[in-house]
Amino acid sequence: MVSQTTALADTDRKLEKRVTLFVALGIIFAPLNSTMIAVALPDIVDDFSVSLTNASWLITGYLIAMASIQPLTGKIGDRFGRRQLILGSIVGFGFASLLATVAPNYPMLLVARLLQALTIAAVMPNGSALLRSVIPENRRAQGYGLVGAVAGISAASGPPLGGLLVELAGWRAIFLVNIPVVIPLLYIGWRWLPRMETTTQGDDRFDIVGAILLPTILIAGASLLIFGLKGDGVGTTAIVIWAAAVLAGLAGFLVYESRHSDPVFQPRFFMIRPFSAASSGVAFSNMAMYMMLIAIPLLLTQREGVSKLEIGLILTALSVGSAGLAPIGGRLSDRIGRRTPVVAGMLLLTVGAFILLAGGADIGTQNLVVALFIAGVGLGLAVSSMQASAVESVAAEHAGVVSGIYSTNRYLGSIVGSAIIAGVLSGAETATSGFDNLFVIIAVASVGSVVVALGLNSRRGQSSAKAL
Repeated sequence: MVSQTTALADTDRKLEKRVTLFVALGIIFAPLNSTMIAVALPDIVDDFSVSLTNASWLITGYLIAMASIQPLTGKIGDRFGRRQLILGSIVGFGFASLLATVAPNYPMLLVARLLQALTIAAVMPNGSALLRSVIPENRRAQGYGLVGAVAGISAASGPPLGGLLVELAGWRAIFLVNIPVVIPLLYIGWRWLPRMETTTQGDDRFDIVGAILLPTILIAGASLLIFGLKGDGVGTTAIVIWAAAVLAGLAGFLVYESRHSDPVFQPRFFMIRPFSAASSGVAFSNMAMYMMLIAIPLLLTQREGVSKLEIGLILTALSVGSAGLAPIGGRLSDRIGRRTPVVAGMLLLTVGAFILLAGGADIGTQNLVVALFIAGVGLGLAVSSMQASAVESVAAEHAGVVSGIYSTNRYLGSIVGSAIIAGVLSGAETATSGFDNLFVIIAVASVGSVVVALGLNSRRGQSSAKAL
């Protein structure tokens, strides 16, 4: 009997390790492809003769699609099974990457880019739900922390890898590189992912209206930021009307979702202080990080004698700092609680942001590397604790839904940041003033992340959702 129990425990632990490894590998695609394109953007602009504002939709559109579809894919996984949805999404992502590689014009490239996001977006919420089902409670926070750390490291590694690929083989290589990875990942997923019963009854009323309204509001809001900040071709009256319509639509959406029996977006979770703090923290910090990862390559491209490879190597400072501190941040979180690592990490992110602000558009390479490294250390220290805090803030049965909403907030920060970059740079009188303004906004977002982090619970495992 003892040997049989031991064998079952070993089997469960093997499944836990396999699922965790697969989910960690699977989520690399989404953040990596969201930032890898930053270094390639100037070449795409030249190749297709499009404006920077139009080309920025390769980033903004990708982020909007990722943010809007994840709550929906989580519900689809509940109804029809997570395993087949994850494997199908990886196949679709491979096809979209191939389509982007051979795109003959900008519209086709944009379509392929949106397909990339819409397909791979299913991996994060459904992967998190699988982790929730196979990892026992005493190790669950570490599993979520690993996934969050890998996502942050992948995002920070995008520009260095993109710089190398663009330098060696041109911008199409950043899409082609996905194909050799998709094939073995599909094989691993087919072998390792468990077949589990669905948990949602098929006759439940599906929130079709919410599924339509969420991306609509996100697209309208991002467009408002871009065209409103640009201040060219759109009058003040039109901007005011546009903003009022977006706010009214948002208010109506939140009211509708709060009354729906099974909404794609859960407004009530934001009444829980730790969840609200974690979601706001990841939005502010991701906004600052993405603005660094997108704005700095554009800044360095304007300097003579700086190659794409050199730009990528400079940005490596961010990923090195993040990768080095992510494991330490997770262990600290389990020992001393969630709040302290997050607050300390966001303070370090703020220090890096203020170094950028002090240097401005003329910042030297050495100071730039130092700023990125410190910011990366801060992000690495905080990412595991924020992910765990969001999951722990509600009852266990809501863990999958919370993961999708938390991930949506991560991308909302990225959407706002990328939209601000396009609007500020397009509307700036000089390139120098544009980047100076961007560094001010990065600093403000970093300070915001510190403030909201104070709302996290001081101890791990606390739940504020007993009534939910």
